[in-house]
Amino acid sequence: MQIYKVGGAVRDRLLGQPVTDIDWVVVGATTEEMLAQGFRPVGADFPVFLHPKSGEEYALARTERKSRRGYGGFTFHASPEVTLEEDLIRRDLTINAMAEDAQGVLTDPYHGQQDLEARLLRHVSSAFAEDPLRVLRVARFAARYADLGFTVAPETLELMRQLSASGELEALTAERSWKEISRALMENQPQVFIQVLRDCNALKVLMPEVDALFGVPQPAAHHPEIDTGVHTLSVLQQAAQHQQPLTVRWACLLHDLGKGLTAQDEWPQHIAHEQKGLAPIKAINERFKVPRDCQELALLVGQYHTHGHRALELRASTLLELLQSFDIYRRPQRFEEFIAACEMDARGRLGLESRTYPQADYLRGAANAARAVAVQPLLEQGFKGPKLGEALRLERLKALKAYKEQHAP
Repeated sequence: MQIYKVGGAVRDRLLGQPVTDIDWVVVGATTEEMLAQGFRPVGADFPVFLHPKSGEEYALARTERKSRRGYGGFTFHASPEVTLEEDLIRRDLTINAMAEDAQGVLTDPYHGQQDLEARLLRHVSSAFAEDPLRVLRVARFAARYADLGFTVAPETLELMRQLSASGELEALTAERSWKEISRALMENQPQVFIQVLRDCNALKVLMPEVDALFGVPQPAAHHPEIDTGVHTLSVLQQAAQHQQPLTVRWACLLHDLGKGLTAQDEWPQHIAHEQKGLAPIKAINERFKVPRDCQELALLVGQYHTHGHRALELRASTLLELLQSFDIYRRPQRFEEFIAACEMDARGRLGLESRTYPQADYLRGAANAARAVAVQPLLEQGFKGPKLGEALRLERLKALKAYKEQHAP
């Protein structure tokens, strides 16, 4: 029995990056031998065990063979005869196909260290094309390591194009796709993830609504970058630079989907793009079974982001409707995330990345003014039921009018 540290732990150590998860592979062992040493089995499809003390995962060396379409369409074979090299060749990228023994001796049969130095994401073998999820994984690694100068090797990008054209991407489950998408959006350069998917033609398969934004012009006065797709990538980049949560990043990616539906003879104007965008936002949310908090914020930001930009001009009644839409009384955090998404949208424009966004504090102040209206005096006046609700609305409207007068330019 020989035990090796494999995959990301080896890669990140060589890159000088923090090592978070450690994967182990065991060569020359049987299931019975692992159980005899106190390991606990957890793998349903192939033999994976938890270490009796550390709880880390140890997998028996295995080979795999494509048996049907999709991510789960593989037959695995684990036995003491499977070599370390045979186990490593089934992995996605050369930089993930290295192993290290207890003495720190590196096993690198597919030149992963060389690709680390060359800053290349390269597939290990032609078997890469058997797993459609790898298109998303490579794009995610490109986003993770973009700061270090990594790019996708041309021959790997070509394989990804072939996978995109094959129909295999449609076989991915919503859960697996969302897991990769959500992880990629939380990387330092999430816009690289979207760009790589576009470069290999996977974006138009997975998110045609986002792909449709590229090449769509916007008024240069507001959008010096002009192209709506380029703007979307810039907004996503700003969200990452400002360390926004996943909810905000997802909303940033989808906020302008309505512009992809504007008739060409209306370009570069996009009248009512906020309302037009709601149907494609719902479609993409449902396709990937996106968590509810991400779904809700994406829809609200899509519908109201231009209200955010025009906050200082809004009538008190419109301002109140906006605040009510976000349920600021019970869900204050969601309104904060809306403000953040609006600010990222304003900054995601060529040459305007450092602009101030006074609308943010103005909207916070308006929310506080509305929240400050007390219910108790109205109850004491005898209001109840629908009449109480209307009286409360009128008092909040009065408070917002006073707030607007105090902050008039």
